[in-house]
Amino acid sequence: MPEYVFPILETARLTLRPPIEADLDGFAALMADEESARFIGGLQPRSTVWRGMATMTGSWMLKGFSMFSVIERETGQWIGRIGPWEPEGWPGTEVGWGLLRAHWGKGYAAEAAIASIDWAFDHLGWTEVIHTIAADNAPSKALAARIGSRYLRQCRLPAPWDVELEAWGQTKEEWSAKRGR
Repeated sequence: MPEYVFPILETARLTLRPPIEADLDGFAALMADEESARFIGGLQPRSTVWRGMATMTGSWMLKGFSMFSVIERETGQWIGRIGPWEPEGWPGTEVGWGLLRAHWGKGYAAEAAIASIDWAFDHLGWTEVIHTIAADNAPSKALAARIGSRYLRQCRLPAPWDVELEAWGQTKEEWSAKRGR
């Protein structure tokens, strides 16, 4: 059986690590808040959230990557999930985000997304990163633009979502040029 080593990323204010069972309360709180959950699957009961969290955790074993749990370093509090995501049939190699509403407007999403994109390009060998964004999700579009992404194309999520979204993103070359790497 292969041995798995999972990354832990550190930024100035955050720790990004694979989800653990103790993160369920945070995941459940995220998906119980109508505004926070609006564009990432909508309101969900705790049992459904557990299954979603288990899917993300399972992706670490199957693909070697998935969303990270985002931990505020100062408090040790779980504040969201951000990171690479590409389930079967997904429209591209995505770095997505979702934070508890109490942590919006602090720059945490950009900080974690940048660390996740750096890691995806450097360690996963991705050549493009996308962000699937609903047409009316102005805050996510603003975040995507803030980290250097732009509208690329329309895309469709696979079943069971089966919804058309906008794909924002950039190539590895564009990312590297903007980051001076």
